[in-house]
Amino acid sequence: MKAVVAYPNGALPECIDVPEPTEQHENEVLVTVKAVAVKHLDKSKAAGKHYSSDTAKANGRIVGGDGVCLLPTGERVFAIGESGMMAQKAIIDRSRMVPIPAGLSDTIAAALPNAVAGAAMALKYKANMQPGNVVLINGATGFTGYIAVQIAKYYGAEKVIVTGRNQEALNELLSLGADEIISLTQDDEHFTKQLLAKHAQTPIDIIIDYLWGRSAELILSCIRGNGSFTNKISYVSVGSMMGDTIQLSAAIMRSVDLQLTGSGLGSWSRQELGQLLKNIIPEMFQLAATGKLKVKTTAVKMDNIATIWNVAVTGGQRLVVTIE
Repeated sequence: MKAVVAYPNGALPECIDVPEPTEQHENEVLVTVKAVAVKHLDKSKAAGKHYSSDTAKANGRIVGGDGVCLLPTGERVFAIGESGMMAQKAIIDRSRMVPIPAGLSDTIAAALPNAVAGAAMALKYKANMQPGNVVLINGATGFTGYIAVQIAKYYGAEKVIVTGRNQEALNELLSLGADEIISLTQDDEHFTKQLLAKHAQTPIDIIIDYLWGRSAELILSCIRGNGSFTNKISYVSVGSMMGDTIQLSAAIMRSVDLQLTGSGLGSWSRQELGQLLKNIIPEMFQLAATGKLKVKTTAVKMDNIATIWNVAVTGGQRLVVTIE
């Protein structure tokens, strides 16, 4: 069978012939794969650089941790793979799959779940979001940010403030539910002045951060208290596109009612992950199928993987590999 194999030395992945995988126990099933999203998570895991990765394999590994596939019965599902998913065939666990509603394309069904996990799990379980909360999304101009804005509004956010570097994307987010935008292209002084004013006007309850790094330092400095009573703020780190480490003043931790946490593989309980597959993803699939959740994808064929692997996708889109 054909599969996309990535290597730890940074070389571009290849679409090559590999042996077909086989079931190892009764809960596994061999499926026909139809579509797999190209995600930062899969890229870093394929290279052995993600914190959840085991040692990178010198002879490469099949890319993709999840995707859209057909069961032997012909039923179409989204599933988490036991083997690499960017291949014509893959092994999945029967307990980790979600039926796909009619009317939802393979590409959207492949693209959406990772972003839902990166947004809904942070809002629902890590930030304990309640209707009426004010939400700041740091780094909202990527695919997951676009989804996070819409989910925050769907969950009842009173106001959603977004940051990012792409001005066109920031403007588009206003049409998807964002109420206010702050550009990260301005200098630190102007960025903090804007954010301080917004926080003073409507205190921020939840911060979902896809960037970390210097932007996180600036945001945390803006919520620092002065010794008076403060509102409770949940700060959830989901990504680190601007850097993996920050400097954090102890005074910030002491001066504000702050919950600082992360959302990702390993931080969710078994029960929460079960709810993601059982309730959250199916709910978001239905919203997307009825046009209430806007999702933008660009489809590419598996044979062309090397040409698009390092392409920077802008405008809130996600690349999805289609498999024949």
